[in-house]
Amino acid sequence: MKIVFDCRYTRIGRHDGISRYTASLVTELAKLHDVTMLISDHAQLDMLPSLPWSMASSPTSPLEPFVARQVNKLAPDIVFTPMQTMGSLGRRYRLVLTVHDLIYYRNRTPPRDLPAFVRGLWRLYHLAWWPQRMLLNRSDAVVAVSQTTRDLIAEHRLTRKPVHVVANAPDVPDGVPIVPRDRPATTSLVYMGSFMPYKNVETLVKAVALLPGHELHLMSRVGDAERERLTAAAPGAGLVFHDGASDEEYFDALLNATALVTASLDEGFGIPVVEAMRVGTPVVVSDIPIFREIGSDAAVYADPRDPASFADAVRDLDRPGEWARRSALGVTAASRYTWGASASALLELLRETAGDESPARPSAS
Repeated sequence: MKIVFDCRYTRIGRHDGISRYTASLVTELAKLHDVTMLISDHAQLDMLPSLPWSMASSPTSPLEPFVARQVNKLAPDIVFTPMQTMGSLGRRYRLVLTVHDLIYYRNRTPPRDLPAFVRGLWRLYHLAWWPQRMLLNRSDAVVAVSQTTRDLIAEHRLTRKPVHVVANAPDVPDGVPIVPRDRPATTSLVYMGSFMPYKNVETLVKAVALLPGHELHLMSRVGDAERERLTAAAPGAGLVFHDGASDEEYFDALLNATALVTASLDEGFGIPVVEAMRVGTPVVVSDIPIFREIGSDAAVYADPRDPASFADAVRDLDRPGEWARRSALGVTAASRYTWGASASALLELLRETAGDESPARPSAS
């Protein structure tokens, strides 16, 4: 079985969520089966494992609807892509698409780093369900990154094809301890994520204003206008803008924090939540289905529309023994998610879809 893995969504310089999903999953899948990566820029190779690769046009190119003509030349048995928008016209191979979330049907502001014409198409695409249905039904199978997303796909009847969960997982740098801890080193709170409207960061800013002695560390890059807006939302809040942090700086902040916090209104998974739990840092999160799925009994839940609810949830961690209890529960909950397990689930799906019955190659790990 010849597998081509679409790695054209890999970012250059630093991963975002889909880019990390791509790089981590292809790395582990290659330990189990031969894989050829599909890239659109040689610079992407710096962010990917050393594997055979081939070039194709960019996924944001006008050529995308016809990209199958390029992929056909590789003679794959099956192609996996970490997005749902890969062109399939004229393909001569099995195709598995991925749906991460349905966020942009409810929050239609597109990611700011996309080209202008792509942002326009993005808005049009999310005005109705039929474009998504058309794309998914042209595949042979669909991957969702969480059970929550899988349930939403079923709720909106987005495809007749089988839908399987191949979950996200945390990437913890070597040397970072993965053990429960007894107490926090500081009263700081950590937020990792974008400043898109649905991320609802303003609730966190207002919550920390109700928590004297606490600082909110905002780790991601932030524009001047957004920084000013958040600062004005709660002038008394202790805010620390890191404006982009390395993995080392981010995990150092997590290991010293009282909690990771997120008031997001919608998510497809929530990698920072699992990352924090994996290293024993409690999480205070929105009470929404996806966080119930991944946070289970380890997370502390709050009303994302109510800053006082978030402040109270942080205070709950001050109760005797509560912080240590949540730390231990988090490490256990996060251990369910590994890239090795996800790669095994993906390979099983690819074999089933391609009708391949050859034995698996033993993992080197």
